[in-house]
Amino acid sequence: MDDVGASTKHFEVYSKKIFGNFLFLKYLPYFRAWGVYEEIGGDEWSEIIEFLDKHDAKMTVGITASWVEKDGSMTPFPEKYPEQSDILKEAHNLGVIEIANHGLTHCVVGKHLPKLFSSNRKFHREFWDWLPQSEHDFHVATSQSILKEWLGYPCDILIPPGNVYSMKTVKACQENGISAINSSINLEQNHNIKYIEDKNVDAFHDREIVLYGKSWLFDKIKKYKEMETSFCFLKEL
Repeated sequence: MDDVGASTKHFEVYSKKIFGNFLFLKYLPYFRAWGVYEEIGGDEWSEIIEFLDKHDAKMTVGITASWVEKDGSMTPFPEKYPEQSDILKEAHNLGVIEIANHGLTHCVVGKHLPKLFSSNRKFHREFWDWLPQSEHDFHVATSQSILKEWLGYPCDILIPPGNVYSMKTVKACQENGISAINSSINLEQNHNIKYIEDKNVDAFHDREIVLYGKSWLFDKIKKYKEMETSFCFLKEL
């Protein structure tokens, strides 16, 4: 599950329909393709984790380390959502979920707000190659620092937002303790970062749970159990 803690759920507002990005139209249910939706609450997380544990299932959760506010300031996930962060940390320590790095901001800060007449989707991808190396370095290093301070040890897997990353991102990962990248895109370059392909990964977003309810996830897990599918974390792949 990706996008936990990402303000993209509030600020990535666009439409795939013709004329749908004009002014307020992108906010209407018929036109909108993504936001706006809310963060999963603490009670919901407790029920999800209890269900996972009861059914001997595992889930990797991609956490965006900072919530980007409207003015571009950043609030670390544990400060923005203390209840959720306590629950997720406990579940992580119990081995029910695995926490992965899903970026620092999920967006290009300063360009993340909705636009009047166009989509802002491309600016809700964090690791574009056209950004300078210093940006990749800062985002990876800062997100790693926040997650390490919260969990007590660093994350070693990066899930690039929107499957967008480059060799600049890989270089930043090499220098900041990340050993693997999970993405549908493999750059196939010579480096010591492992690539975790999506072939055996059922990737989804917190948006599905907010829109369709916890039962959407529970039904998915039950179906896999009926197929006698074994569950594992990304690091185990």
